[in-house]
Amino acid sequence: MKNHLIYTQDLTHCGLKKTRHRLAVLDILDHSDQPLTAEQIYASLQDRQVAINLSTVYRTLDTLALNKLVTRLSITQDGRALHEYNRRVHRHYLVCQGCRKIIPIDGCPLADYSRQLEKETGFKISGHKLDLFGYCPQCQQKQLDQQEKDADLKAREEG
Repeated sequence: MKNHLIYTQDLTHCGLKKTRHRLAVLDILDHSDQPLTAEQIYASLQDRQVAINLSTVYRTLDTLALNKLVTRLSITQDGRALHEYNRRVHRHYLVCQGCRKIIPIDGCPLADYSRQLEKETGFKISGHKLDLFGYCPQCQQKQLDQQEKDADLKAREEG
């Protein structure tokens, strides 16, 4: 584990014991390019041959989220929670409704707007959430290909 020392320091700072399960979960999340479900984390742990139950993964994620070492996101349409290593960076996401790919957006498109609203309304904004749903280029191409196939089939049936 590349950042073993950092994970250990984070756990210790939160008053948590360093366990191999916590270290492995943090490592998986830290090296993932997108948020993961508990089931995906469990599968990665199995691939690494870490002996763990799915229920232990859930408990570990709960503990890490409670101590703000892991961020829990609710951006899936099926209600499953996603988790990511807390890099203490404010993020928003593009979520593909076709393949379920999640892409972080660089920067915050709402930062200036939030400041403007605070000035205009006197409301002290403590946070916000923005997730954009749509279709990635690959899924758009699949949809176009399917539409072309459907149009060809319909033309053959009519002709």
